[in-house]
Amino acid sequence: MKKGLIVLGSILLISILTGVFAYLYFFSPNINASKEIAINIPTGTTYPELLQMLKDKKVLKNYYTFDVLAKRTKLYKKVYPGHYVFKASMTNKEIIRIFRGGLQTPVKVTFNAVRTKEELAGKMSKTLEIDSATFLSMLYDSTFLSMNGVDTNTVIALFIPNTYEMYWNTSQKKLMERVMKEYNTYWTETRKTLAKEQGLTPIQVSILASIVQAEQLEHPSERAIIAGLYLNRLRSNMLLQSDPTLIFATRDFSIKRVLNIHKAIESPYNTYLYEGLPPGPINLPEMSSLNAVLHPDKNNYIYMCAKEDFSGYHNFAVDYATHLKNANLYTAAMNKMKIYK
Repeated sequence: MKKGLIVLGSILLISILTGVFAYLYFFSPNINASKEIAINIPTGTTYPELLQMLKDKKVLKNYYTFDVLAKRTKLYKKVYPGHYVFKASMTNKEIIRIFRGGLQTPVKVTFNAVRTKEELAGKMSKTLEIDSATFLSMLYDSTFLSMNGVDTNTVIALFIPNTYEMYWNTSQKKLMERVMKEYNTYWTETRKTLAKEQGLTPIQVSILASIVQAEQLEHPSERAIIAGLYLNRLRSNMLLQSDPTLIFATRDFSIKRVLNIHKAIESPYNTYLYEGLPPGPINLPEMSSLNAVLHPDKNNYIYMCAKEDFSGYHNFAVDYATHLKNANLYTAAMNKMKIYK
């Protein structure tokens, strides 16, 4: 009788332990986070490398139970790359199901706040698996450029600033297909007609819009006025004399005050020396800047100068005498603030 109770107790204990292990094995949450945690799995990652990455990132609470179930479900046969997000409540079974199915979460890709091709390449590599050096080399590739009707100066105009959802491991080829799709979607026949009415091509709209945006970063409502002013200058065959183009030519974006020495810089981006638009955009213009050029304010302004109150707005003028007064006010304010470069 006593022996039977011991056997029965042993069986019961084993059943309880088995049940506890099964709970930990399948049903217990195993994400080491209060809400959720994300991890990027590079292309070509093996299962041992995946397990080590999970350990390095401290993704899981218990690696042994995960590893046992992963091997039983043959996760080691194929590890899908991508950006994976796991909620705190997820169990080993749910985690492995996501990995086995390659059920990654899209990432948000933005092209805004970019001035150079190098910055664009760097931004892409921070958001996607794409290598920045490889991406940059494409922006200089003559075959790619000629296929898309651009050159090394204008290629940046193909990237319409917006926020797009893509998979983290999207290939460079697929990325550019998406970029061109968005570009062609934006440049409808209606917008092309509006550009033509201003005497511009779509690429030239982007170039002028980039200047307009650089002139007015704080108050987009003023961009249409500035666009109208620069279009007046272009139609009158006047030099644009845009300070942001000089700063772009120097590539020293810390400059706060443009001096005469900057106006003498030998560069096709020096709009104090060369008539017309510069050879390419000086940044990636936002939608509002593109729209400002396509729908410019109809004015007679020829000159502009930042307001002396440093509000971010501008004083506009139709004659040089008025502009000189505005410029002297701003220069005096800069000197008072001891802004000399």
